[in-house]
Amino acid sequence: MKAYYCDHFVLPLPPEHRFPMAKYRLLRERLLADGVLSAEDLEVPEPATDEDLERVHTRDYVRRVSTGQLTRQEVRRLGFPWSPALVERSRRSVGGTLAACRQALEDGVSVNLAGGTHHAFVDHGAGFCVFNDAAVAARALQAEGRVRRVAVLDCDVHQGDGTAAIFATDPSVRTISLHGRRNYPFHKEASDLDLELEDGTGDEEYLETLEHALERGLQPFGPDLVVYLAGADPYRGDRLGRLALTRRGLAERDGHVFDHCAGHGLPVAVVMAGGYALDVTAVVDIHRSTVAAAATRAAAGLWGGR
Repeated sequence: MKAYYCDHFVLPLPPEHRFPMAKYRLLRERLLADGVLSAEDLEVPEPATDEDLERVHTRDYVRRVSTGQLTRQEVRRLGFPWSPALVERSRRSVGGTLAACRQALEDGVSVNLAGGTHHAFVDHGAGFCVFNDAAVAARALQAEGRVRRVAVLDCDVHQGDGTAAIFATDPSVRTISLHGRRNYPFHKEASDLDLELEDGTGDEEYLETLEHALERGLQPFGPDLVVYLAGADPYRGDRLGRLALTRRGLAERDGHVFDHCAGHGLPVAVVMAGGYALDVTAVVDIHRSTVAAAATRAAAGLWGGR
């Protein structure tokens, strides 16, 4: 299974910053150490171009991000200090999702060991998201004539508000979001299917809700590609999550998604999305489990040797 990484493009952050930038490098190292992936499976993606980004984002926004002309308010809403490294890292992260989507169409499944920047809107970033990788990838593959319909299955604990807004009037992309009702963002956009969960929701209720999303939201749409945001932040130990899923529950979530997609012949590109446990090892463990579940099923030929 092919996977894409950009963890050596590091965004410099102050020591007290709550975003766990180190998780990406630690995840790649763990996957290699455990034999889940080999060095031959891993590839550094090309950065997303202006043409890629401007299919989704306004030309003015792309220009101001690239040249460091965001306002103080925009930087505060983004949650990251601006730097040239931020621009390169953001372009590479989007490039990883673009590459994973293209590869998934060939192999049935592929992974970006970053991505999931679903709070980025057409003309602004927010919540640690500069550019919306899933949206950019969907638009690129449509422009290339590779797909007609794309589904974004968002299992990050926070609603994919940017993605929902971007595709609000576009029937060719279905947005499905399972998220905490009382969690960030506090103003929700309207996805095609929003499944809101109360604080403290555990494994059983979450998995029942996921089945509804797959059977009633995903399958009838008949997408040519699924972009799966496999957030680690529904975990009960996540400081920003407010749900109560165990690691076993999260592993079952991933298994259900992959088995459903493989069983219906749906290629799936996996992106990591959020994870904010104080112990970064827990976040890495959850992401590692997601990648391993995809790799195991790919090796078993569940996608029919696409």
